[in-house]
Amino acid sequence: MTPPPGTPPARYAFLGPEGTFTEQALRAVPAASRAELQPCATVTLALDAVRDGDADGAVVPIENSVEGSVPVTLDELATGEPLMITREMTVPIAFSLLARPGTSLEDIRVVATHPHAAAQTRGWLARNLPRVEVVHAGSTAAAAAAVADSASSWDAAISAPLAAGHYRLDVLAEGIGDNPDAVTRFVMVSRPGVPAPRTGADKTSLVAFMREDHPGALLEILEQLTMRGVNMTRIESRPTGAMLGNYCFSIDCEGHVDDARVGEALMGLRRVCADVRFLGSYERHDGIEPTIRPGTSDAEFQDATAWLARLRRGG
Repeated sequence: MTPPPGTPPARYAFLGPEGTFTEQALRAVPAASRAELQPCATVTLALDAVRDGDADGAVVPIENSVEGSVPVTLDELATGEPLMITREMTVPIAFSLLARPGTSLEDIRVVATHPHAAAQTRGWLARNLPRVEVVHAGSTAAAAAAVADSASSWDAAISAPLAAGHYRLDVLAEGIGDNPDAVTRFVMVSRPGVPAPRTGADKTSLVAFMREDHPGALLEILEQLTMRGVNMTRIESRPTGAMLGNYCFSIDCEGHVDDARVGEALMGLRRVCADVRFLGSYERHDGIEPTIRPGTSDAEFQDATAWLARLRRGG
């Protein structure tokens, strides 16, 4: 939808600098074409821009199919002023080898990149550049930006293809990742509000905090979901920082908060947990609809509620 004339452009923060896979994910959002994009040095700064009102939303990485979840994103969403996930998107992680114009593979002695990218291109480097030194940078785009400086001692960078245009670098090799199916999942985060309407292919994210560490504490949390037919797509424990042994659980599950089974599960978690932080319900990036187990559809929950009401009325 086009905003009314005179409406200032939306402002979106993202994990920068320019040329990151995060920027690539953000540019896949239709609204980003009309928005003001703000690169931030860290995930924390990107999310704080939303909390402080300096950005309307932020895009940050949350999960990689090879390296796993992004701990700083999970922790930032679990603590501090609440934020809400409004959408998710995935980007295939296709690394390129970038260098200053005129550089050949034979000229390369030092390659810079982020540690995760180094781990995902180790095999290609061993086969094609076995004698190079690999140094770590704060991000793949930061490595590309540094290589673009003619005074840099780094000869090449492993980065997202997008960085080549930003920093006027030549692409010496494309698709150098060891896992051609690697993808990273990103989320758009905004200040809390009404969740987007359910689509039938939705995901709900939340953080559940244990009351105390005791036998069966995790089982109590899981039962609230499984007994209502809510399928989890991800669960991870994270320390709360309060004391050793004090954990919270970051959870993604199928369904929308407006689905009866998900709403009932959230109420159950509220009863057994010290706290539950709702992180949003949003459309799944893959459009896959969940399988509804018999006895857990909206109609069956409504029928059970009506039956109980009749019993209480003596009907």
